[in-house]
Amino acid sequence: MSSRLVEVAPERLPGWVERFTASHGPVVLTAATERLVLAGDDGEVADLEVPWPPLVLPGGGSTAEAVVALADHAARPRTALLVLVRRGGWAVGLARAGEVLDGLGGTRYVQSRTAAGGWSQQRYARRRANQADGLVGAAAGGLARVLLRGPRPDVVVPGGDRQLVADVLGALSAELTVELRAAVADLPRGPLLDVADPRRRVLDDAAARARCVRVRVGTPG
Repeated sequence: MSSRLVEVAPERLPGWVERFTASHGPVVLTAATERLVLAGDDGEVADLEVPWPPLVLPGGGSTAEAVVALADHAARPRTALLVLVRRGGWAVGLARAGEVLDGLGGTRYVQSRTAAGGWSQQRYARRRANQADGLVGAAAGGLARVLLRGPRPDVVVPGGDRQLVADVLGALSAELTVELRAAVADLPRGPLLDVADPRRRVLDDAAARARCVRVRVGTPG
C-alpha cells in the first residue's frame, strides 16, 4: 500500500475521522486492541495505530464510539521519557500531557562514515567511534540526571538514530540504581520518531507528538 503518515492529536481525532468519512465514506471499521482500520467506499484506507496498546473497545461497536475510545486512550495522562539522539546532538526529558516537565540536551559531532581505505579509514573509524562514545556518554549522563530528579516515567519515546538511542539506554547501567535501571528497561517503548538534530524546540515537539495517534492513509496497491 502506498501511504502517507500523519500524526493526529487526541483532541482532533474525532474531527479528523469525520472529514475522512466525508471524503471517502461510507467507511467500514475493522477494530482491534492495537489498531482501528477505516476502509472507505472509494478504496482509501486509514490505519490508526493505538499508542500504548491495548485499547479497550466499547461494547456498541460503532465507528464513532471506537474513535472516541481511541482518543480517550491516547489522551490518558502518561509520563513519557523522551530520548532523542542523532549524530549532531542529544536531548532527553520527561513530559506529561504534551508538555516537557524537565529536559537536558547538548551538541556533539560524530563524523560521517568515510569511503577512504587503508590506515586513513582505520583512523577515521577510531575517531568516529570515540566521538560516538562521547555522545552516548553525555546523553546517558543527562538522562540519568533527569530520571533521578523527576517522576517515574510510564513510557519511553525514542527519536533520531535507533542505534544511538539503544546505546544511550544501555549506558544507564553505570548511572542508576539496579531498581531504577530495571524499571526503565521494562517500560513500553513507542515507535522511533523522525526528528531533527535535537534542540529544546525538538524536545518540545516530541512531547506533543508522544500523545498523538499515528495514522497511515493510502490506497492498497
